[in-house]
Amino acid sequence: MKIVTLILAGGKSSRMQKDKALLHINGKPLLTNIYNIAQQCTEQVYIITPWAEKYSSILPKHCHFIQESSTFQGGLIAFSEALNYLNSDWILLLACDLPFLKVNEVKNWINALSNIPENSIAFLPKNEKGWECLCGFYHRNCQTSLQQSIQKGNKSFQQWLHQEIVEELVVKNKQILFNCNTIQDYEKVINI
Repeated sequence: MKIVTLILAGGKSSRMQKDKALLHINGKPLLTNIYNIAQQCTEQVYIITPWAEKYSSILPKHCHFIQESSTFQGGLIAFSEALNYLNSDWILLLACDLPFLKVNEVKNWINALSNIPENSIAFLPKNEKGWECLCGFYHRNCQTSLQQSIQKGNKSFQQWLHQEIVEELVVKNKQILFNCNTIQDYEKVINI
């Protein structure tokens, strides 16, 4: 089973008011930390962003960048664009702002992938609002339904996934799924 990682690093970071991918946690930018975790868990790591030149200095030279269209249209559209460049059974989709994600946790999740029914398009954690869309796995067979959903005008992961078969990835330590979206979030992380 081939698994690759796709990291989304094309958001506007409007709530943070500065680029989240470049915020330092434990002496390294968040994007570097997420890349290093993904590299230890999957065969290849890709980053979709409109700003590859901005991030190339903080990542290894062999990093695979996928050029996102210059107009920001959200994570769902970026994911859809990236699928055209990925060849794998499963894609681990990660946001660039997951400061508590751990290698051993991701490896445990990967071990569970072989038990996912073939008709499931994703293996994702849940929260009180729905699916944790940017920290989980998507099967290569999701591309057709994703394209159909986008063609109907949808730009929401939740709306798309609500109509599909998704297997729940049970995460005991919910802190692992914490996104660093605001200055207050960042202050909490650096003060822990």
